[in-house]
Amino acid sequence: MARVVVLGAGVAGHTAALHLRRMLPKTHDVVVVSPNSQWNWIPSNIWVGTGRMKKESVLFPLAPVYKKKGIIFHQAKAVALYPEGRGDAANPQVEIEFTAPGEAGRKDFIPFDYLINATGPKLKFDATPGLGPDNGYSLSVCTAPHADQTAKEFLKIVEAARAGERQRLVIGTGNGTCTCQGAAFEYAFNVEFELREAGVRDMCEVVYITNENELGDFGVGGMRFKQNGFMTTSQLWTESLFRERGVKAISGAAVKRVEEGRLFYEVLDGSEHELDFDFAMLLPPFSGHDIKAYAKDGSDITSTVFAPSGFMKVDADYSKTSYEDWAPEDWPETYQNPSYPNMFAAGIAFAPPHQISKPRKSAKGTPIAPAPPRTGQPSGTIARAVAETIADRIKGKKRPPRRASMTEMGASCVASTGANLLNGSAAAMIMYPIVPNPEKYPLTGRHPYHTRGEIGLFGHWIKYMLHHLFIYKAKARPGWTLIPE
Repeated sequence: MARVVVLGAGVAGHTAALHLRRMLPKTHDVVVVSPNSQWNWIPSNIWVGTGRMKKESVLFPLAPVYKKKGIIFHQAKAVALYPEGRGDAANPQVEIEFTAPGEAGRKDFIPFDYLINATGPKLKFDATPGLGPDNGYSLSVCTAPHADQTAKEFLKIVEAARAGERQRLVIGTGNGTCTCQGAAFEYAFNVEFELREAGVRDMCEVVYITNENELGDFGVGGMRFKQNGFMTTSQLWTESLFRERGVKAISGAAVKRVEEGRLFYEVLDGSEHELDFDFAMLLPPFSGHDIKAYAKDGSDITSTVFAPSGFMKVDADYSKTSYEDWAPEDWPETYQNPSYPNMFAAGIAFAPPHQISKPRKSAKGTPIAPAPPRTGQPSGTIARAVAETIADRIKGKKRPPRRASMTEMGASCVASTGANLLNGSAAAMIMYPIVPNPEKYPLTGRHPYHTRGEIGLFGHWIKYMLHHLFIYKAKARPGWTLIPE
């Protein structure tokens, strides 16, 4: 009997666990460890954050799904890995700390034959003083509870505007090293849409602040593609939307501090500025979770297993330090840890070898550049490939590890710009590959026809349909395997 332990139950972890249980005989254990009792369809949190959707519509309990499928579930967080075993135990082990009511704080050890780290990101609100909804002065849509809290504050803004009070809403990234610009973009335009729907747009100034060097970068270096016979860019495409909707933009900015009703930011030329606000939704930077690793003799090998960011090292080339030396070949293919081949990382939990967008620093040396995104479709695709590799090995199949390189993987993104089935819209973007390859595609870095963007009402219908499809899939309802990752 083999045991596979999956750390995390987000898009990557949940996908891996369901596929492992589907592919492996019941004589093998699939164990999921997650501090959260509920699964969250995060792409729809932006709709929760405007009050368009209830948080209950993006959440469901994990335990019933896992019980039905025969997956062992522990509501707990991983705190340490022992990949060589611990004490007299020869098997690798993971130390967990329970988070469920009644068990919170209790620790235990779970032996494993294979492990998938799919813990997702730690939300580093503390990277910027005053950032975040818990101990700061800004709001978030990173979790369903955060988004629900944000909706309540947004509705207060609408009521204040109706009462004749002018309002400034600032939306974007709360640090110079953030990723997930797409979520900030979506939320900004959904807010703008809801203000119009409420009839108070003329009383509200919407300001978008981002660490992208230019609009449309999205942490992937932007996109260039052919549209209607002409070459265009995601920058031009995105800037036109900002002009059309009257959303002001501050790009190349690092938020340095947030106070009540005011934020302070630095731009690439080194100058520093202040911006007052009545409402601020600012995304935090991400890091890996605080998981330690120990050798058989008890020595600390955290730096062997994890990168300084806290994300797990995989089969990538981490040796290069110059942007000019970086290449598509640096990116991982199998997501195995190079020191312990029975451990894998999927989704956000793997350490990328470098940024996709060109790294930049301000004249004062402050990093102002997006980290590489690894959410959504890439997370699910990578998780399934890792699950298939592990299933092959457990079943004794002599075949190479499954590959899921982001340099050969396309991705689709449907970014909502207004949630209404009659007059809403969304920006539908497709890129191939995710990590550009200038040698293969010298003019654009990506396939000029398979990379493109369109915006319209059809996009909102697609995003709304995907909301229901992927929740159906995550609940492992009949035919769930027919829905692609």
